[in-house]
Amino acid sequence: MKKTISLIFISVLLISMFAACAAQPTQSTVAQTEMQTIKLPLGYIPNVQFAPIYVAIEKGFFKEEGIDLELDYSTETDAVALVGANELQFAIASGEQVLLGRQQELPVVEVSTWYDEYPVGVVSLRERNITTLKDLDGKIIGIPGLYGASYIGFLAMIHQAGIEEKDVVLISKGYNQIETLLAREVDATIVYMANEPVQLEKMGYHINAIPVSDFVSLVSNGLITNETTLAQNPDLVSGMVNALNKGIQETLRNPSTAYDICKLYVENLSEENEAVQREVLNVSLQYYAKDPVGYASLQTWENTHQILVEMGMNDDDLDVSKAYDYRFVSNTP
Repeated sequence: MKKTISLIFISVLLISMFAACAAQPTQSTVAQTEMQTIKLPLGYIPNVQFAPIYVAIEKGFFKEEGIDLELDYSTETDAVALVGANELQFAIASGEQVLLGRQQELPVVEVSTWYDEYPVGVVSLRERNITTLKDLDGKIIGIPGLYGASYIGFLAMIHQAGIEEKDVVLISKGYNQIETLLAREVDATIVYMANEPVQLEKMGYHINAIPVSDFVSLVSNGLITNETTLAQNPDLVSGMVNALNKGIQETLRNPSTAYDICKLYVENLSEENEAVQREVLNVSLQYYAKDPVGYASLQTWENTHQILVEMGMNDDDLDVSKAYDYRFVSNTP
């Protein structure tokens, strides 16, 4: 009898052990089940200007939030439409695109601001003698495309000078601003101030650069989501905001390490191009929101809306307060 009881006890013990082993997933299994893949459109080609996102990925800031981030480089306007339709949950986009989207009844919302100043501007070779906004009247101007932050930023700029779009010749040239400018195909070109002007100066060219931010305050690049995601998955929104802002802060603290991380994501960061691209990153840092990180002032939102109203792109009664939600930004004033 004792032998029978002992065998039963051993059998039960073995079954319990096997059951326990089967019931306890490995750490990697737990991680896999908890991770959520998020596709994030950036609106531009791989570039050192996206260093904070690359840093946040490599430092594990997104994984700490249970997010497996997948980068996408599709256009800004497409991304806003997809987020508005809830086909994507997040994108990097500028504030005026959020307001334009809401004008079209897209429920997009900015949840964290990345850039403190609007980085778009116009650059020309000094020989063209374009030094003021008035000098743009009648000129041939290159532009990546008639959409997005570059387009709206330029329209806002010339609006300040009383110049209408019909008063200039805009030619869509894709992201070949430097080549078309040097080939004298255009008189000036619309650029990101931290990118092409830096490259041209490093190449030894004398240029004139006119930033949008010198004339009008607009809400710039930030992380956007939609009202559905905000309502149904606030923890995910919080995780995205936390990871991005940690990436920004880490990049500001250690730009040299950030640059090295960029080499994993961006081509042509070879030694002969390193001085230029490091400077592009350093100038980009000057545009990032720093005090506090992740927050655009309410006045800047109102300014952006008013400019769009004056240009006939937004209705005056659009509720601007619904365009942003900074509850997940830990250092919001």
